[in-house]
Amino acid sequence: MAGRGSRLRPHTLTVPKPLIPVGGVPIVHRLVADIAAVCGGNIQKIGFVTGDFGDAVDHELCQIANQFGAEGLVFKQHEPLGTGHAVLCASELLSGPVVVAFADTLFRANFTISPKDDGILWVKQIPNPEQFGVVMLNKSGEIIDFIEKPKEPVSDLAMIGIYYFKDGNALLQELNYLVDHSVIKSGEYQLPDALRRLTEKGTVFRPGEVQEWLDCGNKEVTVETNSRVLEFDLEDGKTMIGQNLRINNSLIIPPCFIGDNVTINHSIVGPHVSLGNGSVVEHSNIKNSLIQANTQIKNAVLSGSMLGSNVRINGAVKDLSLGDYSEWNG
Repeated sequence: MAGRGSRLRPHTLTVPKPLIPVGGVPIVHRLVADIAAVCGGNIQKIGFVTGDFGDAVDHELCQIANQFGAEGLVFKQHEPLGTGHAVLCASELLSGPVVVAFADTLFRANFTISPKDDGILWVKQIPNPEQFGVVMLNKSGEIIDFIEKPKEPVSDLAMIGIYYFKDGNALLQELNYLVDHSVIKSGEYQLPDALRRLTEKGTVFRPGEVQEWLDCGNKEVTVETNSRVLEFDLEDGKTMIGQNLRINNSLIIPPCFIGDNVTINHSIVGPHVSLGNGSVVEHSNIKNSLIQANTQIKNAVLSGSMLGSNVRINGAVKDLSLGDYSEWNG
């Protein structure tokens, strides 16, 4: 999670992208929960590879790990040298069974990792494989190659950015090989190059196909991901309505996440709205939007919007993307 999140600006100017809440829960927290489910919960250490986000962020990440009974460790990637280099920054954790995940994606899956598996690559069947890295399978359903954004339709199974390795040390050796021999593409050390070398040496990777792959790369897909997450949380029976609410002459249409100490007056909120703690909505109609804490919305019509914390809006608008501490008067 060392990237700058430039595609999600202005929201990532003040908060690292993986800590932006969707459905009231930070993206990276949800990702760790997803991974814990397929790992059977047996996680000893969680390493977060970050940029220079500050001590407060590092502390919050370690607390997330603690909630899953694991030790949290933070590693710094000071230069954007690629996915392979990012994983190598956490080299002290690369031994024994290891899961590697990129923190801008969420997923839903109904399988668990078997001790017999050499490796698993989480994949999703997609209609536009030319936009993603894909895997090729042999007749036995084993992964035999990795192709980045293929020009020809060789496969429709996209790598979603989550990987399991039974032998983390073997991965470490191949990552070190990339650096020691300057195996660089576009100025970066790429994780798929290490995967290919492992495959050539006999590691058998199988695809772990997921039912849902939710991206958080930019504003539009993050709002869409928020909608799906709210639907999942409703299906799972999770608590989605906070405490100390002040609701007057208003309608909440589920699924919605409503945080603590929220005020809603003469408004319609939902469906598919996340409303952060301490926010105030008056004389407004909001649907399909992601709104963070302590934001005030008055006389507005919002749909497909993403608003940061401490935002002030007064006026009828349709689709907004405003970072923290912004103001809009329509």
